[in-house]
Amino acid sequence: MTYSMSPEALIADLEQIRATAPLVHNITNYVVMEVTANALLAIGASPVMAHSVQEVEEMTTIAGSLVLNIGTLSPDWVEAMTLAAAKALETGTPVVMDPVGCGATAYRTEVSRALLNMNCCQVVRGNASEVAALAGERIQTKGVDSTAETTAVEHLGKALAAQRTLTAVLSGAIDVVTDGTAVVRIANGHPMMSRITGMGCTATALIGAFLAVNPNPFAASVHAMILLGLAGELAAQGVEGPGSFRVAILDELYNIKPQDILSGWKAEIVGG
Repeated sequence: MTYSMSPEALIADLEQIRATAPLVHNITNYVVMEVTANALLAIGASPVMAHSVQEVEEMTTIAGSLVLNIGTLSPDWVEAMTLAAAKALETGTPVVMDPVGCGATAYRTEVSRALLNMNCCQVVRGNASEVAALAGERIQTKGVDSTAETTAVEHLGKALAAQRTLTAVLSGAIDVVTDGTAVVRIANGHPMMSRITGMGCTATALIGAFLAVNPNPFAASVHAMILLGLAGELAAQGVEGPGSFRVAILDELYNIKPQDILSGWKAEIVGG
């Protein structure tokens, strides 16, 4: 696809989120529920964390997007994700999946691929090892952390996106977004983002918010990743460590201004 990036397009999406407060349905993990809910609230979206099999289908029907995050797996939650994914496919609700730890254990890999095989996902976001595992390559992991750089497996993300007709997002020091043809590399971010839990999961949740207002999954993903990276840069100014940074990044997501986006944009198209 042809994609002309511009800070103005990100600003327009963010203004739409703030104006409409789209409902983002998260079936996510215990570790990050509060973090991701607060991040969504900070940018103006309306999060709901519903994982009961008795209500996930109904919630998906009224949501603007669905976030599937396998961070703390259990059979009941897998069933809930499967039901919600099927309903999203039926209703046309956009889906972003976060295959946390895919490749680390056989169970995580199996669940991730099963959800992917439902053909419900518009976006898959993970670290380099997770995306590589989804693409069928084995790369050493440290639990749910990647040991590979995103640019080293960029070709695997591109192949996965092309094969599955979706957008693949690889998070790292350089974020990579690809639809199988176009490739965007994003340099926004700060090393302290790797020192608090849930930043990758937050990126996935924010993609969900942008998917709810932008029908182009590639553009929505680029915009969400730039926004979070830029908020991380701004938050790191003057904080003493990860504790204060965790609070500051929420403040920056809430307070970020168009001028911050115009002056802080660090993304380039390198393919497509």
